Amino acid sequence: MTAPTTPNPHYPKLFEPLTIGGLTLPNRIVMGSMHTGLEDRLWDTDKLGAYYAERARGGAGLIITGGFGVSRTGLLVPFAGKITNRIDVERHRRITRAVHQADGLVAMQLIHAGRYGYTPFKVAPGKDPSPIHPFKHIRMNERMIWHVIRTFGQAAELARRAGYDAVEIMGGEGYLINQFLCDHTNDRTDQWGGSTENRQRFLVEIIKEIRRQVPRDFPVILRQSIADFVRKGQTWDEVAEMARKAEEYGVDAINTDIGWHEAQVPTIVTSVPRAAFVKYTERLRDVVSIPLIASNRINTPEVAEEILVRGKVDAISMARPMLADPELPNKAKAGHADEINTCIACNQACLDHAFVGKKVSCLLNPRAGRETTLTLGPTRRAQRIAVIGAGPAGLSAAVSAAQRGHTVDLFEAGPAIGGQFSIAARIPGKEEFSETVRYYTRQLDLQDVTVHLNTRVTAEEIIEQRFDHVIIATGVTPRRPDIPGVDHPMVMSYADAVLGHREVGKRVAVIGAGGIGFDVTEFLTVDESPTLNLKEWEQEWGVSEDLSRPGFVTKPRPLPATREVYLVQRKSGRQGKGLGKTSGWVHRAGVKMKGVEQISGATYDRIDDAGLHLSFRDEEGNITDTRILEVDNVVICAGQESVRDLVDPLTVAGVRTHIVGGADVAAELDAKRAIRQGTEVAAGIN
Repeated sequence: MTAPTTPNPHYPKLFEPLTIGGLTLPNRIVMGSMHTGLEDRLWDTDKLGAYYAERARGGAGLIITGGFGVSRTGLLVPFAGKITNRIDVERHRRITRAVHQADGLVAMQLIHAGRYGYTPFKVAPGKDPSPIHPFKHIRMNERMIWHVIRTFGQAAELARRAGYDAVEIMGGEGYLINQFLCDHTNDRTDQWGGSTENRQRFLVEIIKEIRRQVPRDFPVILRQSIADFVRKGQTWDEVAEMARKAEEYGVDAINTDIGWHEAQVPTIVTSVPRAAFVKYTERLRDVVSIPLIASNRINTPEVAEEILVRGKVDAISMARPMLADPELPNKAKAGHADEINTCIACNQACLDHAFVGKKVSCLLNPRAGRETTLTLGPTRRAQRIAVIGAGPAGLSAAVSAAQRGHTVDLFEAGPAIGGQFSIAARIPGKEEFSETVRYYTRQLDLQDVTVHLNTRVTAEEIIEQRFDHVIIATGVTPRRPDIPGVDHPMVMSYADAVLGHREVGKRVAVIGAGGIGFDVTEFLTVDESPTLNLKEWEQEWGVSEDLSRPGFVTKPRPLPATREVYLVQRKSGRQGKGLGKTSGWVHRAGVKMKGVEQISGATYDRIDDAGLHLSFRDEEGNITDTRILEVDNVVICAGQESVRDLVDPLTVAGVRTHIVGGADVAAELDAKRAIRQGTEVAAGIN
């Protein structure tokens, strides 16, 4: 490795070159693998190429693709992307050509899903079925095992012929290789199971087969699971031994992987502390000499630089951060980190989409995955645009329109921008949302948007100023349900509770168990400084410090709740069913750990000095039980109503209006839709 003559003045370690095998990366930012859904259909090939090319132009040192199947038995979903024949090679050349034309480097991730595959043809080493997919797998026999080993080698050679600069073996996250490595899923008693050596044999043979098929200077990276966070996972000694073997048999770098998809320790959501798992990667420095790439919840160049300066990690993997802002490396290199649209790990448009078969995008950057269809190029004719409301929808509309060359005035009735994001940033574990407010604050300044705070404009004022277009992003107001006593002094809105406008007592009933209800409940069960340090967070989720313990998991020991909270909903059944696919379980588990009493199927009879009166009915409507919750406060989280006062008068006056965000639809707060609508409206004004 040779350092540049002049180190970068802002992040000198981050922008040093790094050599992996026969490949020299221009910097140490690796765009980690993330399946987008564009891999799976032939007609999306050029879209996928454009997606990667934009990140190559943004300065990523190396891009690693989403996983491509090495055999039909290992596909993630039916007809998923793969690399098994010469026809596939021709398709992949279109992808590598796009990246190379953008002066980027790209590695293909080779994957076999094992029991995680969503297909009826999947195979796995053990008997136990997958807890996350319904199809029963076929238990692999000796012939099947050797066939899959050969397909990894063939796929690596095909990837090289397709123009990829390297390959990455997916050996983590609970996919097939990881399934062989762990007693959790490997119950075999033959040469492929039982002892550590036997369980590691499958991966060792894959590495040997790949090395047999590709030249020695062609880089092979291993995505190695170094903290399984599942019962009967690997011990640290086993992880270290596998890393030593990987280096011995020809792996050129290890990209560390954290947690299985079925792990009961959060690894990717916003409540996970930044760089929470780097210590596991750093421990490998005493084991191997090849480059180590750290991953998971590293979302800013500052954190990345701090890690690299310690000298035990050689590169940083950023997957979702490169979704949120493809220009992250270039901005950091130029000293403009304050202009980065920082990933908040919300999962709402990326992983939540991936796990239900939707195309992946980004809540903060709806252009992600739509680079060829949602463009923000210069406008043909600059126009005067008024944006009313500075929540997520209004901010995305204002900034996107100004980027295209329009003259934009942004009107906000309150004293600051942010809208519902300013409330979300106060929820424990959602502090990252303040990064988005910071990003838009900076962009408004850079794009010369005229911001009018504390300004509640009227339709007459807007009409008088003769704007060419008006974007109404006035958002929502909390809905007050029709409950007798809802005006009682003990009742408050979720905004009042979270923003501290009113003092909240020690016994609280939360009405409404949607996303806001869960957020508010979590807020109410912690103290005034909700951010947990890493040790407290590990204790809360049962991360063991005993490295000899398989999977590093133990019994969670959450901090006690600071209030007694009841979470109440009208619907019968389990609460939180509508929460995000990959983050909902974290919120449900968090509420349960804090001892919150969850009450479903309740009728709100009245609120008075005695508290919240509830009744419960059978299917015929007959009362079967009643209950009084003797609380100090009742917090209303029962939905929202659109604020649309300006729509009718502006429309009648013939003003060209566009309605976005909560003002358009006041369903459960949906920042993903709000930011997307704001961006799309701005893209369409020419």
